[in-house]
Amino acid sequence: MTGLARAARNGAEIQAAAAQWADEAIAIRHDLHRHPELAFAEHRTRERIASLLSGWGYAVTTDVGGTGVVGTLRKGTGDKALGLRADIDALPVTEANDDALASGTPGRMHACGHDGHTAILLAAARDLAVNGKFSGTLNLIFQPAEEIGQGARSMIADGLFERFPCNAIFGLHNWPGLPAGRFGFVEGPAMASVDWAGIDIIGKGGHGAAPHETVDPVVVAAHLVTALQTIVSRNVDPLDAAVITVGSIHGGEAANVIPDSVELKITIRTFRPEVRALLQQRIPALAHSLANSFGAKAEVDYRLGFPSVVNHMAETHFARSVALDLFGAEGVIEDLRPRTASEDFAFLLEERPGCFLFLGTGEGEPLHSPRYRFNDAVIAPAAAYWARLAETFLS
Repeated sequence: MTGLARAARNGAEIQAAAAQWADEAIAIRHDLHRHPELAFAEHRTRERIASLLSGWGYAVTTDVGGTGVVGTLRKGTGDKALGLRADIDALPVTEANDDALASGTPGRMHACGHDGHTAILLAAARDLAVNGKFSGTLNLIFQPAEEIGQGARSMIADGLFERFPCNAIFGLHNWPGLPAGRFGFVEGPAMASVDWAGIDIIGKGGHGAAPHETVDPVVVAAHLVTALQTIVSRNVDPLDAAVITVGSIHGGEAANVIPDSVELKITIRTFRPEVRALLQQRIPALAHSLANSFGAKAEVDYRLGFPSVVNHMAETHFARSVALDLFGAEGVIEDLRPRTASEDFAFLLEERPGCFLFLGTGEGEPLHSPRYRFNDAVIAPAAAYWARLAETFLS
């Protein structure tokens, strides 16, 4: 995969075809956005995707790993198979946008752009079914439950790659703040691993006016929040990266009452397995020793989430070459740095070689914001990119 093979259609033809389907794809995204569904409950979304793919001539398999959908299209006699993945679930967020396109379900929103990812892959699916010039097997994977980190594992456990063999797999994620319609590629670790820790500081409650008669867990928790940051600054190699964020602290109800306990909730992000293992050891050790020094105790619930997204070198070079061939240098973001957010596409890359790439959507609210908006203008170029990649890989 060191060179870019010649595809049957040129770039201008592919971009023109993608533009032809753009309005329909945008309408599909708007429909999905108005009807968001949470992890493993994407029933309407599943039926919508399956119906469209079936109507375009794909062999459709539903309920893969729960509510996952795989559309398979075979052309010619080629023996290679390609997987392209889009995630389909929404977030438990109440949308703050109040226009006609907003979510129709309070407490649920496509605040991460999965509706856009799905619309992009469906637009490419339509084009490839009608105009695609390739020889081999195309597997379009619509994955549930990415937001809770379980969808990829569930599909793999349900025999995804045995039932739908893939020589390589590719996926993308939109990214606000990057230039709209441009593509970014990171070789090696591209997104961080994610783990969680819950720490309960157990002290001895009492009257706020007599702290000497108590073991104040609030004071212990305050010291722990600061001390946890020294793990990154004093235990992690400065040339590596790690994030320890205490996102929630809860303890007590009244100003004049010292509570018996305080609860902390923590997210942990790393790129390398060695650093991940270090934090898994150091966070509980620090919590226990610091709490003991105050006469309190710490109870730690440390849960591993999913690993870093690690892109394979050859497939990343290939994916980047497709973007350069289709859009020129102006279509590629140079020297893109890894993202500290996480993605369960990591599990797919542990099973098959591939690349997870980034699609700029321009200025706007960040991912997971209740005011986030997907930029519909990037659907056509991204669909053209998937079509070009598929034809080139399977040429």
